[in-house]
Amino acid sequence: MQFLGHEPITLQAAPPKSNQFAATCETPRAQEVHAVTKLVRKMLGLGILAAVGYAIWRAFQSRSQPSTITWEHQPFPYPPQPQAAPSHEESAGARANDLVATSIDATDGACPTTHPIKAKLASGIYHVPGGAAYDRTRADRCYADTAAAEADGLRPVKR
Repeated sequence: MQFLGHEPITLQAAPPKSNQFAATCETPRAQEVHAVTKLVRKMLGLGILAAVGYAIWRAFQSRSQPSTITWEHQPFPYPPQPQAAPSHEESAGARANDLVATSIDATDGACPTTHPIKAKLASGIYHVPGGAAYDRTRADRCYADTAAAEADGLRPVKR
């Protein structure tokens, strides 16, 4: 319907207004979860940054100092034992002594791979690898070979 002298009126919907307060009108629980999530993310980032910094520091430390520790392998159930690495002069003397040293004292009942013969001084017997009681024997002294054990007055185990 049109009135005389008037143009038709068209109603248009106004553009929707953005709710500026929607983000701040969250429930207290939602705000708390958001704050905790933000804190966890910051802490995780800080932890990763610290780990990377520590790894870089360790890399530079290991390159700046030569290691003076070597690891001597032990029989199966025992972990490797750390030992101070000998200097060049000491290692030349040690090689000469290794040829002479046929027996060494056992450490905690275990023998190194260089001296596998286990000896019990109280009983006067020695055990060879693969023997029946070799694994359970806690040695007092270790020998490089059976001849060295027999030279010290020990006899082989009977079984």
